[in-house]
Amino acid sequence: MPQYLYAEGPIKDIQTAADHLQKVFEEDGFAISNFEVDEDRGIWALSLYPSDEQMSDVYRTTLAELSALSMALPLRTEELADVDWVTKSLEGLVPVEAGRFIIHGSHDRGLDTKGRIPVQINAGQAFGTGHHGTTAGCLKVLSEELRRFHPLRLLDLGTGSAVLAIALAKLLKQEIVATDIDPISIETANENIRINEVQPFVKTAVAAGFSHQIFAKKGPFDLIVANILAGPLCKMAPEMARHIARGGRVILSGLLPHQRARVLAAYRLQGLRHVRTIKEDGWLVLVLER
Repeated sequence: MPQYLYAEGPIKDIQTAADHLQKVFEEDGFAISNFEVDEDRGIWALSLYPSDEQMSDVYRTTLAELSALSMALPLRTEELADVDWVTKSLEGLVPVEAGRFIIHGSHDRGLDTKGRIPVQINAGQAFGTGHHGTTAGCLKVLSEELRRFHPLRLLDLGTGSAVLAIALAKLLKQEIVATDIDPISIETANENIRINEVQPFVKTAVAAGFSHQIFAKKGPFDLIVANILAGPLCKMAPEMARHIARGGRVILSGLLPHQRARVLAAYRLQGLRHVRTIKEDGWLVLVLER
């Protein structure tokens, strides 16, 4: 059964530890959360969810980091309960209005869209239901940018559930390339594309970075959207610049405020100009232009 790391302590210690560990592990790609467990005593919990392969190293590093913070939080491993997380996630998902779009699950089919473009995304084994600040922020930025910017060739890099690609397809009625490093994500994306009836517009591929023939065939792109993480986005800056057309725009998300300067520096070195930054639920979306 999968395991995770868990500790309890005073709210101040837990939140300080969570903020610190987010920075330590920001490029490792696993979730870290903190939440209240005892309101009367002011006790909060810290949880880290590394993969099985990462567990030993993350445990040792976390202990060392907590010690450096002079915190004696009792870190331990716990077994992740055998729960149908897809069903459980759906129970708490409500429609999200983001720019010109409204994102909803199958349980909200038939809702009043209030004039917005509906995108049905069910919780599943891929990132992106529209409820996270990074996804909602991207949808808002796309809604605004595409009022005055009219790209012909579009790429959703690291598509996850394909929420952004589907939204673009419904808004523009033109082809979008959607890629992800994870085959399971592409399976989920293809199912969501089918549900939303945009198969003629969205072309998917399993690809690590830009290592697939689809990029040479369909690029260079006028618009690239990449909602990933700061580390990979910095590493991919040279390839991103090679695959964006002159005058094209790159929209980057999955970023925390303290990562902004590093990411902007990586893209400025590649000749991309910063257009604007927006903040959504503590996360940043950067708009860049070549």
